[in-house]
Amino acid sequence: MIISHDVAGSGPAVVLLHSSVCDRRMWDAQWQRLADAGYRVVRGDFRGFGESPLAQAPYSDAGDVLALLDHLGIESAALVGASHGGRIALTVAGLRPAAVTALALLAPGMPGHRPGEELRAFGGREDELIEAGDIDGAVELNVETWLGPEADEAARASVRRMQRHAFDVQADATVGPDREEVDLALITAPALVVGGAHDVPDFRGIAAHLPTVLPNARHLELPWAGHLPNLERPEETTALLLDFLRETAQV
Repeated sequence: MIISHDVAGSGPAVVLLHSSVCDRRMWDAQWQRLADAGYRVVRGDFRGFGESPLAQAPYSDAGDVLALLDHLGIESAALVGASHGGRIALTVAGLRPAAVTALALLAPGMPGHRPGEELRAFGGREDELIEAGDIDGAVELNVETWLGPEADEAARASVRRMQRHAFDVQADATVGPDREEVDLALITAPALVVGGAHDVPDFRGIAAHLPTVLPNARHLELPWAGHLPNLERPEETTALLLDFLRETAQV
């Protein structure tokens, strides 16, 4: 199966990979700006998110991304990943290093990371709400946890809409994605790893740690950001991404 996706623009390929509380709509503010800047921009929905249906057999999100690149005839691309999408970007880069020209990682997850106390507590509370049938409560828990203090109501409404859709779609899920392990030291692409000062400790720690294991990475912590900076300050985050892409994925 080829996951649901959009393609716009022409030039060096840039692939946008979404967070697991969102879907490909989280990139609405960046989508046209990147295409207008001279890139061929691709964004997709992981299985069980947005317009991609649930899986009926074992699969991996990284495998789906690689299959999408092959389907579109893209031999190399810059990957922009948020949270779960960041972890998948790292996995793709570890599996096929020559296919990844650059990595822009916004509050990324990391292959092999074991959740800390605060993240486990969040997961436990989310599970409790879902098991009690309080899906609205689970949605609000995610909105409050993952958006920073400067997020406006439009950002909150967007996350609320995307997370609710994911909960509804995934209610009947019987197969989850495989978690592939990779050697991060094999990743040679230049990487920008962005953390948020208001994010949970797990993701702040991952963002700070990744440049110690990636051969060509730098870390930036945004003092205003929570976990989803491209929704919290869209214009500022778009400018940050464009600056990085101009350095690493020339048009």
